[in-house]
Amino acid sequence: MADRPYPHQIQVHPQYSYDSVIKSLYPQSGPSPSKVLAILALPVSGTLLGLSGISLAVVTPLFFIFSLVLVPAAIVACLTLAGLMASGGFGLTGLTAMSWVLNYFRQASAGMPQQMEEVNRRMQDVAIQMGQKTKEVCETIKKKAQEAVK
Repeated sequence: MADRPYPHQIQVHPQYSYDSVIKSLYPQSGPSPSKVLAILALPVSGTLLGLSGISLAVVTPLFFIFSLVLVPAAIVACLTLAGLMASGGFGLTGLTAMSWVLNYFRQASAGMPQQMEEVNRRMQDVAIQMGQKTKEVCETIKKKAQEAVK
């Protein structure tokens, strides 16, 4: 029973393989993209090299003519840039210092309630001691006054 196909089943045998279909979509002849780029690179690079040579030939005499202006201008530009970078560095240093001071005061004020409690406790102790001393002095004065009256 297992050897016989059922009447409602259809067997399909493909005539073409997937590889042959894909290969037929792409042309087999013609240059590859890398060959095309290699061929185009030679004239493009030659043209750019020629243009750079022409610009160098034109600019070099101009550089010698205007060197009396360009050299001091380059020096001024470098000094200006150095000044701007120095001012930025000083500003960053100042901001860092201010941030450090602010954080220091924040930490100090965070410990302030504990310090205030300690100060209050000491003040109470001093007040109690002063009260006892005052009592002792008053008793001493009272005894001496009683002795003087007798």
